[in-house]
Amino acid sequence: MTSRAATTPALAPTEAAILGRVRRSKPGKVFKPADFMDLANRNAIDQGLSRLVIKGLLRRLGRGLYDRPQVHAMLGPLLPTLDAIRKALEGKGSALRLQPSGAYAANLMGLSEQVPTRVVFLTDGASRKVKVGAQEIVLRQTTPRNMATAGRISGLVIQALRHLGKAHLDEGALATLRNRLTPKDKACLRQDAGYAPAWIAKILQDLAKD
Repeated sequence: MTSRAATTPALAPTEAAILGRVRRSKPGKVFKPADFMDLANRNAIDQGLSRLVIKGLLRRLGRGLYDRPQVHAMLGPLLPTLDAIRKALEGKGSALRLQPSGAYAANLMGLSEQVPTRVVFLTDGASRKVKVGAQEIVLRQTTPRNMATAGRISGLVIQALRHLGKAHLDEGALATLRNRLTPKDKACLRQDAGYAPAWIAKILQDLAKD
């Protein structure tokens, strides 16, 4: 029987430090090189990540994104959640913000059961595309007005309503939104209604009524 030591790839110090941090992190977390810059210089980090991928100890999800996949007994390695990818793209302490929009915002608010294969985030950073498995994640640069409600329930509701459109909004959709809102959420909608187009602002005010 082969020993564990014989089957475990030898790790350089930087590789070991990176892998140790990944293993100590919450399962399902997605990483980027900036998460390890306190361990070594950028070139050493990039090389360490590449070697860990080659050794099968990390998975490269897309350009600059890595994880240690969770493995399902029947389904095998699982892809990370969109929220985990979003958190990695934003980065801890980064000024970059992402706002779910389109069909994904509608899904998060319970107005659609389908998670789209092409997910769009509005951002105050540069536009780019990230491919993770079969999923395409699009970062679309937008105006400060659209980003003013990023990270708030009002931002999700505004983008979900934009996606549905005034002509396709019915009482069922409004009831779904109303049932999901807490008193704190309603206060947020009232506060942020001014950032929405007029027709959406009116709906936010109606949803925010006690």
